[in-house]
Amino acid sequence: MKKRNIIIIAAVAIIGLVALIVALNGSKKSTFAQDYHVEDISTVTKLFLADKQNNEVTLTRGEDSIWIIDGRYEANKAMVDLLLETLNTMRIRQQVNRQAIPNVVKDIAAHGIKVEVYQHKPLINWFGGKLKLFPREKHTVTYYVGRETQDMMASFMFREGDKVPYIIHIPGFRGFVTPRFVTEPIKWRSHRIVELNVRQIERVELQIPESPTESFAIVRDGEGFAMEILANHQRVNGFDTARVAQMLSAFAFLNFDEFASIVPNSHADSCVTGTPRAILSITDTAGITRQLKTYIKYTDPNDIEALGDDQLVESFDLNRLYAIIDDNDTVLIQYFIFDNILQPASYFLGQDKTGFAR
Repeated sequence: MKKRNIIIIAAVAIIGLVALIVALNGSKKSTFAQDYHVEDISTVTKLFLADKQNNEVTLTRGEDSIWIIDGRYEANKAMVDLLLETLNTMRIRQQVNRQAIPNVVKDIAAHGIKVEVYQHKPLINWFGGKLKLFPREKHTVTYYVGRETQDMMASFMFREGDKVPYIIHIPGFRGFVTPRFVTEPIKWRSHRIVELNVRQIERVELQIPESPTESFAIVRDGEGFAMEILANHQRVNGFDTARVAQMLSAFAFLNFDEFASIVPNSHADSCVTGTPRAILSITDTAGITRQLKTYIKYTDPNDIEALGDDQLVESFDLNRLYAIIDDNDTVLIQYFIFDNILQPASYFLGQDKTGFAR
């Protein structure tokens, strides 16, 4: 009986201690001390941002630390890293002047960006982090990011739970942090098309509808590659291995320029109707295929009918063209990036007959 009582008392003591620790952690009050930032960004699992124009985005850390937008698209790693760095390095420069507090709070309420931070935190964290138990995702802090200060060197910010807003800056950084808190989902999306080294490539196929005899495929053949003409499905010998190697190396880090949402829909719609200029398909060794359909971008689509054939080249955008990725996203790509890829079969056969796919 005594033994049972001791066990009960010990259990109650442990539960009480845990409850006390949780209560103390939950009742921590913010002060003017420099605890405003997120100390350990490696534990951040999710970020939610929203503004007053009904824009909102949820960024979630996925496998291999790849961040996902709204559970659908891969996020731009550089942008996520910059936001996490901002949360980690931002500091209080000073408290808002007492007389200015009502106006600052009013402005943040009307124009501020809400930022929720979620982290992987243990329920019990004892002995300076040496004993961590019961890990789970926890909403740890909410910020409301306001506009820049008059000197453009800091931003007004209010942290949920505080009594007053603060002026926040990054020591050593000349500028304010507000622009780093982006709420439009499309601006967070990665511009990556593929990121494959040569060993990960199984097949690259380029169809040129206007010149079927120039359509070809580069296919894996053991440790090397072979070239196949699509019109007759015959492999050819004597192709330029240096040019093929240069093309394949471009897939190591192939990005598009930007989403076509930056141009009027009527302009994009006029350019991407009809037959594509080229259809590029890239298949990796895991069997996943990415496809790009490319279209010439005209400075003014109306010029297609207004100008004669000898003048039509003047209406081309000489720097960029449209591409539709996987029949889903319409984007802009650069000739400079794709010049070694969008070439006809004759180019890789050493005949220097370029330009068909462009």
